Amino acid sequence: MKKINWIKIMTGFVLLGFLVSMCGFKTGQLIKESALESAFLRVETISLNPAHLAGVSPISMEIRKLKSISVQYRQQSAKKVAGRAFNDQDSRPADVRVQPVLRLVPGGQSIGVKLNTLGVLVVGYHLVDSERGQASPGENAGIRVGDVITKINGKQMKSIADVQHMIAETTNKEPLKLTILRQKSQLRKTLVPAKDKYDRHYRLGLYIRDSASGIGTMTFYDPVTSSYGALGHVISDRDTGQPIQVHSGQIVRSTVQAIDKGTEGKPGEKIAFFPENALSIGSVNKNTPFGIYGHLKNDFDNRASRSSHALPVAFPEEVKEGPAQILTVLDGDKVQAFDIRIMNSIPQKYPATKGLVIKITDPRLLKATGGIVQGMSGSPIIQNGKLVGAVTHVFVSDPTCGYGVHIEWMLEEAGLKISAKHHERKAG
Repeated sequence: MKKINWIKIMTGFVLLGFLVSMCGFKTGQLIKESALESAFLRVETISLNPAHLAGVSPISMEIRKLKSISVQYRQQSAKKVAGRAFNDQDSRPADVRVQPVLRLVPGGQSIGVKLNTLGVLVVGYHLVDSERGQASPGENAGIRVGDVITKINGKQMKSIADVQHMIAETTNKEPLKLTILRQKSQLRKTLVPAKDKYDRHYRLGLYIRDSASGIGTMTFYDPVTSSYGALGHVISDRDTGQPIQVHSGQIVRSTVQAIDKGTEGKPGEKIAFFPENALSIGSVNKNTPFGIYGHLKNDFDNRASRSSHALPVAFPEEVKEGPAQILTVLDGDKVQAFDIRIMNSIPQKYPATKGLVIKITDPRLLKATGGIVQGMSGSPIIQNGKLVGAVTHVFVSDPTCGYGVHIEWMLEEAGLKISAKHHERKAG
């Protein structure tokens, strides 16, 4: 009797264990299916409102998720897409980036750039013919070409006139205390001016400059913030080769009058003009490895404020080898589109120049310029209806080819965000 009861009890435990295991199996299926849908929905939700999930309980998540499933995923094909996305994430870590939402007006306009340096830039030495012979006091004091003089005797130097005024006050070989910027370091030097034996004026023995100008091409304009980016590369002093440290600056409209056609071994050039008293169309606040940046005035271009002219921007990984176009000016101020081919898009996780290799393919542009010419820097590159980058350099050995910069790095310098961009990695 006891044996029969023991058998019944054991049979009951086995049946109960089977039922529990069945429930566990079904619960596991539900969890896995829920995770599948949630993994796909999560990206879509973040793209619409990144802060929407903050502080949400698991239960409310499930309710919202199931409602979304009933609305968005009624068709079997959408479920298959979600399934494929989940399977891909299971097989390897996923790198998910929300699709860009920022839209910018592409440029292409020829612009004149006028910069005022931060302090005065030393661009060379000269000898002062004094009673003691010829010498350069600046060179003897350890001042180098490329240094920026920011203060003399504690007073801010903003222009050549400021320096001249300080020298005029010098008497009896009075030493001057100079504060200089050398790349990113601040140094102090003592300089004793020399008195020219002919005109009896004190001299530093330095050639200095307080401004620079040139031409380039507008890359983009944000109709919401009025921020712009241009050139795609840093502006350097023509004599020292050092990047110009900007105190202030402006951009103006310029007119292309002629083209000096490029050939192998000799880059061409846009010959453009802007009046000395041209009206400013925007400020220059930054001079960076990825171009110049600032804000445009409201009357820059009425058309630019229309959203219909704006294009979405592309992440570097969206850029493909193949056909594209650039916008630039060859005559007057008319912006035209020309065909190019993106030969290579270099993957870049961190900001870097020369991320694109491009080749001019448009017969009209090749006939007019021979390829990429100076003054074309900043010409926007468009592919598949998206702004992907800007022209920056020409190959001297082959002017039909050159480099471009990915637009993402220019936007970072301009303080613009492509979207609520983020990286997510799936655990397990």
